[in-house]
Amino acid sequence: MIPPSPDPADIGNRDVPPLPRDDGLPTFAEPWQAQAFALAVRLSAEGHFSWPEWVSVFSEELAGSKARGDPDDNASYYLCWLAALERMVVSKGLSDLTEMAMRKEAWADAYRHTPHGQPVELRDGSNA
Repeated sequence: MIPPSPDPADIGNRDVPPLPRDDGLPTFAEPWQAQAFALAVRLSAEGHFSWPEWVSVFSEELAGSKARGDPDDNASYYLCWLAALERMVVSKGLSDLTEMAMRKEAWADAYRHTPHGQPVELRDGSNA
């Protein structure tokens, strides 16, 4: 049983939406989508950016996706979410493009070298 999403007031930001749900279950097709969603909510709740700032950047990403003719589906939605999250992280100085690119490559390399069914481990010892 998955507990209900927290009230945004409980995480310190009344503008943050509750976890998207469908028939009481989260509406994420892939684990990374839930992680990206949670990270954006957490960073906003911690005061790194306001939820209205987030909405503005995310809306720009959605508009760009539509202009490119990307499919209007769950995968495109969360790719826009991720792009907006990356933009916010860089614009707020929480990371930079080089650091993120190196981390992505480290994850990809670890994934390629991890036996099926085993947890992905980065060289620094953290687990996926």
